[in-house]
Amino acid sequence: MKEEDRIRKTLGTENPFRVPEGYFEQLTSEVMDRLPEKEHIVTHETTMWERIRPLLYMTAMFIGAALIIRVASSHYTPQADNSEVVATVGDEEAEMEYIDMAMENTMMDDYSLYVYLADAEGE
Repeated sequence: MKEEDRIRKTLGTENPFRVPEGYFEQLTSEVMDRLPEKEHIVTHETTMWERIRPLLYMTAMFIGAALIIRVASSHYTPQADNSEVVATVGDEEAEMEYIDMAMENTMMDDYSLYVYLADAEGE
């Protein structure tokens, strides 16, 4: 604080920067006079094709995506349902392997597995 007071005493508190009288009143007109004349921009009216073209492109994109999905999924064959697998397996050992695999890959407890197998046998 002492140093700040010392600087104020030696230099004063007056603003040393000055602007000529009437500078800001004439500034706008002087800047506008220095700008080059604006060229007249010729605009053309948009045609019907120019307005419809983005919509047609978007439609073509969705049709293409649908066709790609259809072609990619045409080779897909769904796997047999789990109840069909249990019904077709006649060997007791194969059934136990299936149950062990199901228990390892699911978060089923013993009761949930019992209910599932009971429902599968009932159908």
